Amino acid sequence: MNLHLSVGPVRPDGFHELTTVFHAVDLVDEVVASAAPALRLSVTGDAGGVPVDSTNIAWQAAELLAREAGVEPNVRLRIHKRIPVAGGMAGGSADAAGALLACNALWGRPVQPPRLAELAADLGSDVAFPLLGSTAVGTGRGEVLAPVACPPLHWAFAPADFGIAAGRAYGELDRLRATGAAPAPVGAPEALLAALAGGDVAAVAGLLANDLEPAALSLHPELRAVLDAGRAAGALAGIVSGSGPTCAFLCASDRDALAVAAALRPFSPLARTAAGPASASVCA
Repeated sequence: MNLHLSVGPVRPDGFHELTTVFHAVDLVDEVVASAAPALRLSVTGDAGGVPVDSTNIAWQAAELLAREAGVEPNVRLRIHKRIPVAGGMAGGSADAAGALLACNALWGRPVQPPRLAELAADLGSDVAFPLLGSTAVGTGRGEVLAPVACPPLHWAFAPADFGIAAGRAYGELDRLRATGAAPAPVGAPEALLAALAGGDVAAVAGLLANDLEPAALSLHPELRAVLDAGRAAGALAGIVSGSGPTCAFLCASDRDALAVAAALRPFSPLARTAAGPASASVCA
């Protein structure tokens, strides 16, 4: 998820310039790689709409790593989904990172971590961060990473029963900005980084920011009621996660997070809790 997401102008390569603070939580998918006669992919769990062919980024990760390692992509990938699909929590990117790690281990680790990170960046803007985990500032497209300090944070998440494609959210933000309907960009995250370094969770709550939130709310105004409900239930802060539509609520403790999740279930039957920062082996 993103504690801070500042979206700049569109670059010549078609991507937006980003400054973001990535934060890994222990709401995770499981990716297992095993030897097989040919590349195969299966997906279980909360997997609605997830493709099981070459359009899946985890499949693409296995093919990319195989080309890099000079081997055939003879692997069966099994993904068990817990991260909301098209929910603004980079679940597909985490699966791609998991596929890189799992296939690299299966094939005897022919590719070293620095090159794995480069391959991850080739796959997508968010794929490199799950290899790192914890909390980090991302710049460029989000693939240039610098780890930062972060205290333990407790979260409640409210997934929606629909998704928002990232491209659609960015396009809506561009439209809102062109018409003057978007608020000013959230700017640099220095104050948030200082609050994280100081372990001041209350200050962190007041500094959560996401330039894509207005776009998600424009596309799905019903998300405002979810944000209001979480805050009314005792969350320190609520924010749309990434491109949405999952809403994330920072809470003072794990007990508070459980209470907020319970209060959100009329809006989101799959509301759940998680904690961060999570390590690279268990990151979302």
